[in-house]
Amino acid sequence: MMLEAEGTLHMLAGGFQVKVRIQHPKIHERTDRKGAYWFFRYWDDVPQPDGATKPVRRLRFVGPSQGENRVSKKQAEVERDKFLATINKPTVREKVADGLVLFRKMVERYRAAHVEAKAAGRFLLAKPTREKYVIHLEQRILPQWGDRRLNEISPDEVQQWLFETCDSWHMMNDLRGIMSGIYTKAEDWGYWPENRRNPISRVKIGEKWNVRPERILTEEETVKVLARLSDPNLLVLETAIATGARISEILGLKWKHVDLQTGVVQIAQRNWRGDIDDPKSRRSKRLLTLGNLLERYRAKAEAEKSLPKSWVFVRKDDSGLPLWDSGVRQALKRAAAAEGCDFPGLGPHSFRRANITWRQEVGGSSIEASKIAGHSTVTHDRGIHKDPNRAPGRTHSEDSGAANKRRGESVGRGREAGFREHRPSNRSRGGLPDRSVTCSRSSCARSRQFPDAPQP
Repeated sequence: MMLEAEGTLHMLAGGFQVKVRIQHPKIHERTDRKGAYWFFRYWDDVPQPDGATKPVRRLRFVGPSQGENRVSKKQAEVERDKFLATINKPTVREKVADGLVLFRKMVERYRAAHVEAKAAGRFLLAKPTREKYVIHLEQRILPQWGDRRLNEISPDEVQQWLFETCDSWHMMNDLRGIMSGIYTKAEDWGYWPENRRNPISRVKIGEKWNVRPERILTEEETVKVLARLSDPNLLVLETAIATGARISEILGLKWKHVDLQTGVVQIAQRNWRGDIDDPKSRRSKRLLTLGNLLERYRAKAEAEKSLPKSWVFVRKDDSGLPLWDSGVRQALKRAAAAEGCDFPGLGPHSFRRANITWRQEVGGSSIEASKIAGHSTVTHDRGIHKDPNRAPGRTHSEDSGAANKRRGESVGRGREAGFREHRPSNRSRGGLPDRSVTCSRSSCARSRQFPDAPQP
């Protein structure tokens, strides 16, 4: 618990003034209803928005007066005295710890000690997370709940507010998560009772849903779009397809992270709009293979006379600074619009999705795909995205399941004939499964993205 001066506690509670009472009510027994029990009545001072208090008459149940677990009247009086000790002579600290802190004051403390806090010169949260939290707090959460006290916010109110004001599931999830984190810190710092449940944990927002369909370009569309691009934007997007890396991870590469002998890249940092930091999660630090792009990287390194500490993808203004993702996205959108295949949500991340989707289409497991993609968690349907040319009613995961079943049958027949199962190495193709097995796909797409793949 954070120990603070009396004046600071008064400030956090919005100027709330405690009131000393002298009350010693009698213990009564009630037997006219179902069961028999001891009880007493007392006055409770309820804080008001202006800092004043309003006395409210309350009833306190002590224990059963009859039966196996009965409590004697003397024991009931002892329990009454323990309870009234905090009611008759309360302290500001006790009231604050009961959830009387103004939500606005708690948010100020939350921002200073968590969102924007530093430890040993490093921020606790990444810059994208900090900016998102600040925007949500200032524009959405504080205008709605800032004048309430922590113990005055109910789950049903928060849930109804999310349903009425948010236009996406992800927005509801973000706001709920931030508010829940505020109550968690309030408990850690002594502003919320430890034995009282976080009210936001009772807020339910339903199953995940998306405003826009999660789709990717077809192989034919991918080839046409990439044909309109030039380096460095072209190589950036081809790297996303080949490795499944995030755009921030690709733009965060330095030549010291690229092994031009083995064709392996080390994801050790990310570049988000000029902010260099660790990747998104602990699992995001990983090794990926370039596959057929290795010769392109070797040629690029030789042409630029690269140094270990120089960026792989730099701006063209001779500043030596790394590319921003916005420039890559704009070039991609222009190329897609020229080919008539642009859609809302298309960006460099779409090519990462394509890697994950195509990997699972040819038999890769969701665990394998998630590990290569650097996901923090593994789900069985993660990364499966829609192809607009796929027959209605069928998904990638359904087709993958059928393909896996056929593959299993052929492997079983091979084993009966005395052949050993052979799985093509992902390392040989930049971490991307061998697409040559899907003969129904476009040979144009195959030759453009995977030039060494045999044609059907």
